[in-house]
Amino acid sequence: MLPKIKEEFAKYIDHTLLRADATEVEIRKLCHEAIKYNFAAVCVNPCFIDVCKNLLTDTGINIATVIGFPLGANSSNVKFYEAGMAILGGANELDMVINISMLKSGNLSYVEKEISEIVRLADEAKALVKVIIETALLSEEEKIEACRIVSASGAHFIKTSTGFAKIGATVEDVELMRKHCSPQVQIKASGGIKTVDFALKLIEAGATRIGTSSGVELITNFK
Repeated sequence: MLPKIKEEFAKYIDHTLLRADATEVEIRKLCHEAIKYNFAAVCVNPCFIDVCKNLLTDTGINIATVIGFPLGANSSNVKFYEAGMAILGGANELDMVINISMLKSGNLSYVEKEISEIVRLADEAKALVKVIIETALLSEEEKIEACRIVSASGAHFIKTSTGFAKIGATVEDVELMRKHCSPQVQIKASGGIKTVDFALKLIEAGATRIGTSSGVELITNFK
């Protein structure tokens, strides 16, 4: 169902700042904006989890961070450690990048095992896992395979993009994900979402979260 008022629309938004040159001042501003508009979450690099925790505790706004970002090419042990440290630090949503190379090489058991281990860790802490499959780098067949793997792993969300590839979210990819993922897997669309119209098209296609660095612009322009 499409959001009808700003308060409903705000709960779709992960207010995001993942630039390599983001400063602590900018992260603090991100958190204050999230509080002002009551966004679903902020999404930041792991080094800023503590800053967000200090500002967002008891606000109801989740702290999302990224794992294996942006390439997904770290070893599984490194990703598992990174996820554990993020949870200990106060993150309650983990946006992890799949090992794209392993998926494209056909080593599907590696990909599924890696996700499943992080999901088990997150489940123990009542945290969410969003699996970024980086759709811009996958064929349609590989996207469908990724949907199957994410569904089998028990992950809570599948996510289109890091925002660092050549193409971000598309309506067609969200529709494909909704068709091929299990019903319990939610969809996060991210990458290049800068207008209300585009965000609503993605929600209509099946997205339940919108990852964007333009959250304030979206919410202020929502009619």
